[in-house]
Amino acid sequence: MSGLLLETLKGANMTQRPVWLMRQAGRYLPEYRALRADKGGFLNLVYDADAAAEITLQPIRRFAMDGAILFSDILIVPYAMGQDLEFLAGEGPRLSPRLADCALATLAAVPERLEPIYRTVARVRQQLDPQCTLIGFAGAPWTVATYMVNGEGSRDQHETRQLAYSDPHAFGAIIDAIGAVTVQYLVEQVRAGAQAVQLFDSWSGSLAPDEFERWVVAPTSRIVAAFKEQCPDIPFIGFPKGAGEKLVAYASQTGIDAVGLDETVDPQWAARNLPADMPVQGNIDPLLLLAGGPALVARTQFILDCFAERPHVFNLGHGIGKETPIAHVEQMLAVVRQWRGPA
Repeated sequence: MSGLLLETLKGANMTQRPVWLMRQAGRYLPEYRALRADKGGFLNLVYDADAAAEITLQPIRRFAMDGAILFSDILIVPYAMGQDLEFLAGEGPRLSPRLADCALATLAAVPERLEPIYRTVARVRQQLDPQCTLIGFAGAPWTVATYMVNGEGSRDQHETRQLAYSDPHAFGAIIDAIGAVTVQYLVEQVRAGAQAVQLFDSWSGSLAPDEFERWVVAPTSRIVAAFKEQCPDIPFIGFPKGAGEKLVAYASQTGIDAVGLDETVDPQWAARNLPADMPVQGNIDPLLLLAGGPALVARTQFILDCFAERPHVFNLGHGIGKETPIAHVEQMLAVVRQWRGPA
């Protein structure tokens, strides 16, 4: 038996639902905060394979999740492509030089910056229960490009969208370069022990339909195809946050095995309109998990019931918030674990 999550991602509609949470390894856990206080900044943790493995395993020990998501960051890829990366307290990540100010060709790749991530994967796999699926991940080209161009996160991805319109050739080169590194990065995570992978496209919702097709669907399709050539049996989860009705095209055209839904997606609509039998993942609002109480219980039950007729991985619509009470996580998990689908 390969575990509840892995079986679900491979298309089995299990009577019990697997569960893991995006950003489950992180700031809402006191054991994480204690380790970070001891080790220092975020990058120090990511590049300390023993510490990163410990952080990955912390929510598994506490909650017995069905999946362990690698503790790392999507900006490790541009860091390996030659940009400098720092995380500033209270301000978030910064990349330099910005590709709004210089050409991609001026960057000198530093591929060895990926090696510690593979060591983390291997350490986690050695310690993880065989029934728990280890999930590797990367950022999708569009989302990673928004940081590379602007040098930091932005509310509407203004500079990146403008570059994509004004110089699609130059921007396409950035997308292609990210995609090439991403494929090998995910493949190497699998070789180190990852059993499934997820591609995070956190800013895909900012794009108009034609641009979504060009900068989200098409690059994702190329990544999935190239990845599957080397890892044909590894489930690939795509998560295009904010895609809305464009989810249908994304799910049916990219070659992904399972699709993640953010909290704005109506589960009833998704159950009707997404490709039949495709596993779906999601989609409790992280703010509802923060609030807890009867509304959380009711919504959890509703989502489970909506996807009763297809494979479903219970998860959030995005990452768990750092102020989320552990008791609320336990409350939600109790509902998921008591639920049973059609025999």
